[in-house]
Amino acid sequence: MDSHDGGWHDRMYNNRELVPDHGEFLARWAESSSRARAANPCHLDLRYGDQPGETLDVFPAPQPNAPVLVFIHGGYWRALDKADHSFIAPSFTRDGACVVIPNYALAPAVTVPQITLQMVRAVAWTFHNIARFGGDPRRIKVAGHSAGGQLAAMLLTCQWAQHDAALPRDLVREALAISALHDLEPIMRAPFLQQTLALTPQQVAQASPARLPAPRQGTLYSVVGGAESEEYLRQNRLIHEAWGPRRVPVCEALPGRHHFSVLDALVEPSHRLHQLALDLLRV
Repeated sequence: MDSHDGGWHDRMYNNRELVPDHGEFLARWAESSSRARAANPCHLDLRYGDQPGETLDVFPAPQPNAPVLVFIHGGYWRALDKADHSFIAPSFTRDGACVVIPNYALAPAVTVPQITLQMVRAVAWTFHNIARFGGDPRRIKVAGHSAGGQLAAMLLTCQWAQHDAALPRDLVREALAISALHDLEPIMRAPFLQQTLALTPQQVAQASPARLPAPRQGTLYSVVGGAESEEYLRQNRLIHEAWGPRRVPVCEALPGRHHFSVLDALVEPSHRLHQLALDLLRV
């Protein structure tokens, strides 16, 4: 049993308090994303379902039969938007990939397990539709930041044929989790989050990758900023311990990066994180 109180959990998980200049990162991401949409071919607000928030943006591949990167944004399941993350796309379309950035409904209107199912629907839509945007439906890779990292890892555990008999059982075989939340039990103990998320023990069991059996196949790269809180560093190690090195062959803390600057590394061509993403796209 975790002996730490709510104040400690808030300190460990409140990244906006831990990074005083976080607003500068969020503003820059939004501005860079606006420029990315203006300067690059894109198809915005495509519906992947009928529920609120079930839309996605597609940045087409320059050539057909390209690998597909589905990037899932963070925000503790209660904030931010796909429009804040279009800046991710150009650094991968330049390398020949097709990029999909889905939205999801935000808590408290939905639960974390419900958001997870929305991402299942988004990836299913991608499989059925991405060929017309130059993507290869059999080469869908998933990446996510923070809460999006939890969602990316969960997609490796999905029983796709139960959702849609037309889907291959191994629809998602490679995923990249950046500063992810692999066990939601500590989140339930952070008052600043729990007042919105209202997590239950059952939801924690359903939506914590580290509490689920390791996927029978597939690869997860798990990384975290080396300058993040001790809890984020522990969460990163936890999935490696839970699923083992065969499923999680990469488990790294990136030196000097905090919770926001670690995402910048994803789009820096010379950074190891960008190269890890390209490695998964090349599989």
